[in-house]
Amino acid sequence: MKLALVYALLAVIATFTNIGAQEASIRVYAGAYGVPLSVAVGTLVGLFVKYVLDKRYIFQFRARDVVHDGRTFILYAMAGVATTMVFWGFEFGFHWLFASKEMRYLGGIIGLAIGYFTKYQLDKRYAFRIDHRVEAE
Repeated sequence: MKLALVYALLAVIATFTNIGAQEASIRVYAGAYGVPLSVAVGTLVGLFVKYVLDKRYIFQFRARDVVHDGRTFILYAMAGVATTMVFWGFEFGFHWLFASKEMRYLGGIIGLAIGYFTKYQLDKRYAFRIDHRVEAE
């Protein structure tokens, strides 16, 4: 139960980071491609933040070296491709249906919540498998 609460808290932090990065991006550039660009920026920032938080607080992952950490990050990102599509589907769907920034962000939050619920299982099975970890000394 404690792990679920910590994971939920970290998911909230990553969600706010993602939406905050989107808002910052759209304030810098709000042209024709502003919304897709902001979603891409938010996705990348959120991915990095969630990886750092998950590897430390959820999976207690310690990489052997930079290559090992990079390989794990790639597995982590690949495990998130389908969940990212869910997130984007909700965010762009709400954007199309309601044509407001607030509803687009609500769609993004819903999509991220669904994606993170699924992503934990994928990360546990693929990115942070026990045989990929370095044992504590």
